[in-house]
Amino acid sequence: AMAARRALKAVLVDLSGTLHVEDSAVPGAQEALKRQVLPLVFLLLRSAPVTIRFVTNTTKESKRDLLERLTRLGFDIAENEIFTSLTAARNLLEQKHVRPLLLVDNKALPDFTGIGTDDPNAVVVGLAPEHFHYEMMNKAFRLILDGAPLIAIHKARYFKKKDGLSLGPGPFVTGLEYATDTKAMVVGKPEKTFFLEALRGTGCAPEEAVMIGDDCRDDVGGAQDAGMRGILVRTGKYRPADEDKINPAPYLTCESFPEAVEHILKSML
Repeated sequence: AMAARRALKAVLVDLSGTLHVEDSAVPGAQEALKRQVLPLVFLLLRSAPVTIRFVTNTTKESKRDLLERLTRLGFDIAENEIFTSLTAARNLLEQKHVRPLLLVDNKALPDFTGIGTDDPNAVVVGLAPEHFHYEMMNKAFRLILDGAPLIAIHKARYFKKKDGLSLGPGPFVTGLEYATDTKAMVVGKPEKTFFLEALRGTGCAPEEAVMIGDDCRDDVGGAQDAGMRGILVRTGKYRPADEDKINPAPYLTCESFPEAVEHILKSML
């Protein structure tokens, strides 16, 4: 079956936990993006015949802030190569013509510029620690009871910070689902639509793409459900035995992003 797969044309790369944790890059990640040392030869992933997309569920900052952070860390990335769940959520709000109560970090608000929020008739939940208090959750609860759709930018259980693992928006979305007896629409990873949307405009079919990430369910499982291959890295939020949490198992598990790039250059191109 593997031999019948089409040639690799696109590499999707997760950001937080895979290339960096907050303001620290994963060791060797910048170099791996620029070039990977192989026996007697320098190969450029950038000059390899593949499209690269950086796909992220982060809702902590706008795309512009995210790009600035990555540039400061020494990553050579263009804005049009980044596809975020905030972009996907904004697209959905525009399609639905709704006015959201935005439970997102204030730093993410620039990505919703121009979207009306007066007299909200939808609830959008991202990672928003300062909004996750009783009054705000109750406001969201009442809106949903009145028929407002619940839109989850993603439902990650937790993510990696410098000081350890931290709760993601998933538990709060699930609490609202439980209280209102409704199901959220999820726009970010691991939703199939997110991965297909990230590939849109690349001319690549899912089976011509590989996803690299530190979240076994959301990055690897989601990508594989969408028809791609998934490479799990043991950095960021990775915990031992994560690879056993999905079926089928990851196409490959690597120590880190540089090792994943090396495998792609040696064995997949």
